[in-house]
Amino acid sequence: MKIGIVCYPTFGGSGVVATELGKALAKNGHQVHFITYSQPTRLDFFDQNLFYHEVNISSYPLFEYPPYELALASKMVDVVKYEKLDVLHVHYAIPHASAAYMAKQILKTEGINIPVMTTLHGTDITIVGKDATYEPVVTFSINQSDVVTAVSEDLKKDTYAHFKITRDIEVIPNFIDLERFKKQKKDHFKKAICPNNEKLLIHTSNFRAVKRIEDVLAVFQRVRKTLPSKLLLMGDGPERPRMEHMCRELGICEDVRFLGKQEAVEEVLSLADLFLLPSEKESFGLAALEAMACEVPVISSNAGGIPEVNIQGVTGFMSNIGDVDDMAKNALYVLSDEMLPTFKANALAQAHVFDVSNIMPMYEKLYEKMI
Repeated sequence: MKIGIVCYPTFGGSGVVATELGKALAKNGHQVHFITYSQPTRLDFFDQNLFYHEVNISSYPLFEYPPYELALASKMVDVVKYEKLDVLHVHYAIPHASAAYMAKQILKTEGINIPVMTTLHGTDITIVGKDATYEPVVTFSINQSDVVTAVSEDLKKDTYAHFKITRDIEVIPNFIDLERFKKQKKDHFKKAICPNNEKLLIHTSNFRAVKRIEDVLAVFQRVRKTLPSKLLLMGDGPERPRMEHMCRELGICEDVRFLGKQEAVEEVLSLADLFLLPSEKESFGLAALEAMACEVPVISSNAGGIPEVNIQGVTGFMSNIGDVDDMAKNALYVLSDEMLPTFKANALAQAHVFDVSNIMPMYEKLYEKMI
């Protein structure tokens, strides 16, 4: 099949999942065409089945804001026509689903019918989509898609609860490439960070308020009082300056490192003993799954789709949002020498359920049905 994938090319979960799906499809013999405004961050190698089409935006001075949606729709039309695509798969509802609808209508006037799949990832529904400015367009675009998928049962439920959706939504969970995400031998790096065999905790995110990174620091402060430990914070975003200030206020900076954005996420995760994800909302919890694939158990909130990934008492523990005392208590239990090996093994076993080889065929089956 010839598949067009439209996504944001950034470090966010939707862009990562879209890129990894495209790479897996290409590896399986399909021709995959990425359509976006810059090369996706994980599309960093050559493959004969992978193509990238950049969306160019007009700088005409009349426009106060660049009309990306129009430029994207035009690019979709161009790629569908000249690459003879079989299907368009758009990730994240805004503005990709509405641009795909426009492209589909233009192509119809030329006798071309292109089926469109829209995959909902989370904040396109839970935050942006609920904004009254966008809600009518989001609802219309989802209902006009030929197939709609969501990355978790929780997101599917949330979508039906807040929008007048008339289409069936199929749940296809996020996935992990276990060939990439696996524990690596990085003992020398671990020794450099934890010279006295301290336990190493880690958090990775885009440092938005919804991630509750203040709870990560609060949990770590409590754990550190009982168990010698270090904390790595990977990622960047608007909350970082406030978290750096909080770190100083708590007096824990000597044991905390802010790493910023990292390409080799799996190498850093391989150092860790425990992953912290106290988010207020997660539609799936891809960061937790990546950690689990590297044999790192998870302490998390019970928000959104996280319970579909993190199994209570097996791969880690979940607590109510903001309950840092319970999270710290559970963290100390998991980090105990007698329990940690079991939790690490369980985390890896759960990650295998979400291996890309298990999930990709679900998308292939839907593509074939649409065509």
